[in-house]
Amino acid sequence: MTTYNAPVEEMMFLFNNLKDNKNYNEIEKFKEINSDLVKDILDQAAKINQEIVHPLAKIGDENPCIYENGIVRSPPGYKEAYTKFINDGWTSLSCDPKYGGQGMPKTVSTFFEEMLSSASLSFKLYSELSIGAYNCILHHADEKIKNKFLPKIVEGKWSGTMCLTESQCGTDLGLIKTKATKQEDGSFLLTGQKIFITSGDHDLTENIIHLVLAKIPGGPSGTKGISLFLVPKFNVNDDSTIGSRNGVNTLSIESKMGIKGSPTCVLNFDNAKGFLIGEENKGLSSMFTMMNLERIIVGIQGLGIAETAYQNSLAYAKERKQGKSNNNKDNQTDFIIKHADIRRSLLNMKSIIEGQRSLAFWLSQQVDVSLNHPEKKIRESADELVSLMTPVIKSFFTDMGTEITNEAIQVFGGYGYTKDQGIEQLYRDNRITPIYEGTNSVQAIDLVFRKVLNNKILSKFIKLIKDEIKDDNNKIELKRFSKILEQNLFLLLEFTKWLEDKNKNNKDDVSSACNDFLKVLGYISLGYSWFKTTKISLEKIKENKEFYEEKINTAKYFFDKIFPRIESHYQSAKSGSYSIMNAKFN
Repeated sequence: MTTYNAPVEEMMFLFNNLKDNKNYNEIEKFKEINSDLVKDILDQAAKINQEIVHPLAKIGDENPCIYENGIVRSPPGYKEAYTKFINDGWTSLSCDPKYGGQGMPKTVSTFFEEMLSSASLSFKLYSELSIGAYNCILHHADEKIKNKFLPKIVEGKWSGTMCLTESQCGTDLGLIKTKATKQEDGSFLLTGQKIFITSGDHDLTENIIHLVLAKIPGGPSGTKGISLFLVPKFNVNDDSTIGSRNGVNTLSIESKMGIKGSPTCVLNFDNAKGFLIGEENKGLSSMFTMMNLERIIVGIQGLGIAETAYQNSLAYAKERKQGKSNNNKDNQTDFIIKHADIRRSLLNMKSIIEGQRSLAFWLSQQVDVSLNHPEKKIRESADELVSLMTPVIKSFFTDMGTEITNEAIQVFGGYGYTKDQGIEQLYRDNRITPIYEGTNSVQAIDLVFRKVLNNKILSKFIKLIKDEIKDDNNKIELKRFSKILEQNLFLLLEFTKWLEDKNKNNKDDVSSACNDFLKVLGYISLGYSWFKTTKISLEKIKENKEFYEEKINTAKYFFDKIFPRIESHYQSAKSGSYSIMNAKFN
């Protein structure tokens, strides 16, 4: 079984030193969120995740969800843990106090999302979609529905799902067949089937609130005819008490590679009563409120699992003896952490993970600004940056999670391949993250075609980086890093120009380059984060020499050993799509 210790010190380093978004610091209601309060929250979060949630990871993997007689049962210990989880208020952390929430900013709740992902992704998924449903209802439902459903979701007594996928369509939602027929009282009756529904049914909550995409007969074809509906498992009375069973039933649950403690359901809607969220035929845009925030959270899942993989790899490398290192002087067998290649693996993990955590913290500030700043133009500007970086966070973080969990297995050797250590489970659990909430290839296509070629959001982000690296304080290490960043920003601009040119006459070249472009932007974004971290570390090195020297050395590793990957992605992309599109595959 793996162990996990929440990296509270790392998180507090970011909160105390890199909360540097001017617009974020202007948000009045967050000014009272000080370091002492955040430290207390994170300490309590660490305690529940380390002591209660983390042991459930192995339990859920070895004793998966059970489906019998139409009922889904969660793994042993999940009910008790979930009861404490909601009694301690963790589902309400980032929710509006109007509905019983604590009103914490994303800068705080993102840290909690990481901890929960590190501890047990399966357990996390029961509450994660509930917060997504909460956000969608909050932004698009009428006041009556908000008041009726949100308090129980915030409390954690009711959970939520997102029902999009059908057997004939996943990415292409215009092909959905689920039908919604309007009734005289303004409600709708939904008929159809949805598949791959995370936490679609379980025994942890009194009710489950499904957000379902469906088509109203007579509406436009394709995605323009999609509407969004709230469909509860149990009908809800006007006083918010639970009424009769609705026409929603579970047909089966999937047998999966990983996240076995989380039920992935096939749901049947048979004249199930539902309520329109937002406008008719505008459901996809409403659902994207939930989907886009969920995509960022999926990226955090990749980060969280990678952190657990790194912690256990480091601990194992310090206790496993094998061979003699090159600088061995006593002719005794060495711990494998003394071997250069193992140290390389560990620094790969460490430099990517800490860079990602810093980037996620930067983005969380942008999310908070986009949702809460009093000035519309500032909110819109921040929202553009969030839109640009969402596919990067989702895809890059989860791809790196796959790389890091794979490398962790390698550090453990044969023991990593067996189930006893729990390392192979981290790989299996993470492997879904590049697939769900829009596959990473789809995210890369979205980034290039919608966010880069059709608008100028990228230039805004590049300007942020350039403004940051202008201020290198005449420090030798910073100057070296700024030069590397500048060189790769030039490459990014050249890559963008190449995409623009190819988009005019050979879109296959563009499509084949999307994944490479996303990786290039991902590594440059981490470089931006490491530059900011190094600047702070050089300023504060006298306060905690060991801590900040380690930061600087890890940044150096990243710029020297990880950044060169950018050039290979660029060269691969520029080779075009000829060999790809001319392959016969006989």
